[in-house]
Amino acid sequence: MPRDVRQTPFEIADESVPVHANIGRNHPMVVFGDHRLCAGKSLNVYRMPSPHMHSQIELNLVLDGEMTYWFDGRIVVAEAGRLAFFWGMIPHQVVSAPEGTRFVCLYVPVSVFLGLPAMSRLRAAVFQGAVLEAARVHGFDCDLFLRWREDLMAGDPRREALVRDEVTARLRRLELEGWRDLRAAAPLAAVGNSQDAERMAPVERMARHIGENANGPLSVEEVASASGLHPNYAMQLFKRTLGMTVKQAISRHRLDAAQSMLIASNRSITKIAFDSGFGSLSSFYEAFARRFSASPSEFRKVVSRRVPADADAPA
Repeated sequence: MPRDVRQTPFEIADESVPVHANIGRNHPMVVFGDHRLCAGKSLNVYRMPSPHMHSQIELNLVLDGEMTYWFDGRIVVAEAGRLAFFWGMIPHQVVSAPEGTRFVCLYVPVSVFLGLPAMSRLRAAVFQGAVLEAARVHGFDCDLFLRWREDLMAGDPRREALVRDEVTARLRRLELEGWRDLRAAAPLAAVGNSQDAERMAPVERMARHIGENANGPLSVEEVASASGLHPNYAMQLFKRTLGMTVKQAISRHRLDAAQSMLIASNRSITKIAFDSGFGSLSSFYEAFARRFSASPSEFRKVVSRRVPADADAPA
């Protein structure tokens, strides 16, 4: 782990809207409906108090220092001069960064990836939970990312439209030049073909539908219908592509949401169970214990010791 790690202040870029409007921004957050193209307000990197989730694809260009992530149970490092990116719906956390570490953080809507039909392997890796690093970072990338950040923070729709076009072009270049998976130092991915792209688009529609609707009543059949394919084929395609069934994906998303709410608020466990989309307390308790090897109350007792005393104060 890097030395001279800055422990405070806890700072989370204001990239999204918390589920609960009354909690402070120092809490983890779960976002179901925010798909904006936007940028993190701070260039400085600080350790985050706990994992969080959001709907966009996150791009991090490290300017100085290095960032160590906890990424759904794995530890990965992004060094200075590198470009890392991943899907924000996978729980993630910056666990350490040497003082002076800086980055440009962009949040790209899933819709941008849906508009790139030739990028099937890249999209597959992102939606399967990879933390990807671009094989090449060019001399122009630093100035480009800083300009995108400035344009997005200006709040001008015309500038945002330009950034969207330019980010799309940069992703196409990234597809051609390759990437590696920081979780396993995987070899550079090959460029996909149009047949792969046609196969991935319905899976992405289903994954996004889960992300947007899993906190309410949601059936496997409804998710499958979002693909535009025959339900049986859609469910088979989803499992073959992402390595889990639609039902498992819904449950996982709800559990990740419940986990964050247990950390982020003083809501009752009963309310958290229903707010995260479970239809009964018994099913919630059973699924939570199976996933996290602890009951919700046991989990809350453990994590409450790690949260600062003023963490529940409003922003």
